[in-house]
Amino acid sequence: MKKLITTILLVTLPVLSASAHYLWIETNGTGTLGQSHEIRVHFGEYTYGVVEEVEGEAFPAVSKFTLWVIAPDGSKNVLNTTPKKDHYLAHFTPSKNGVYTIMLNNDEIDVIDYTQYDFGIFKTHYHSTAKVQIGSADADTNAANPNGIVVKQLTNNGNEVKLQVLYKDQPLAKNELQVYVADLWSKTLHTDDNGEVSFALPWNTKYIVETTTKEEVPGSYKGEDYQFIWHCATYCIKQ
Repeated sequence: MKKLITTILLVTLPVLSASAHYLWIETNGTGTLGQSHEIRVHFGEYTYGVVEEVEGEAFPAVSKFTLWVIAPDGSKNVLNTTPKKDHYLAHFTPSKNGVYTIMLNNDEIDVIDYTQYDFGIFKTHYHSTAKVQIGSADADTNAANPNGIVVKQLTNNGNEVKLQVLYKDQPLAKNELQVYVADLWSKTLHTDDNGEVSFALPWNTKYIVETTTKEEVPGSYKGEDYQFIWHCATYCIKQ
């Protein structure tokens, strides 16, 4: 029972605190044509230095994810993952120049009853993306999450990163977005009317973006009724 309670608290922590467990994809932002490119899937709180172990108490509850790569021509291929100590490992080999989008989706998380905390009964939907650029030609990342929230990186045309948050393929305006860096540093931003937000990258390090929204529609999953769906999307930039 203690193990179950711990797992539930870790999975639902993003809802109740600014300190948030989340899934994220970690990979180098640039790669080389014809060479194998490494991808890692983590679960934890990067800014707090928390990276859960695959066989630990928290990760198994969110491990039923799918991972794929979308090539510059729009073709989509599922990536096989191998469990390691604190991440799942995958590889792909780019066959053409351009921007590849690595995408993770997890809509298979059990319903959680949090009525005792005045939050309700809900289902979680995680989504995560990352960009790999091969060659010098830049482009937008692909957004392929029609049932939830996604962070899309737009073509770079200056010194700042420009992102767009979409919910069910539509821009999500005035939505809160967190930018996390290590050592407890974070910044809160809000998307504009077109769901866009820009920020600088002052340090040569890893940045993780997280944004969430609630879908106030009841339903049922695995025989358990829920009042709403809590959507969480992350985007990792590794320089």
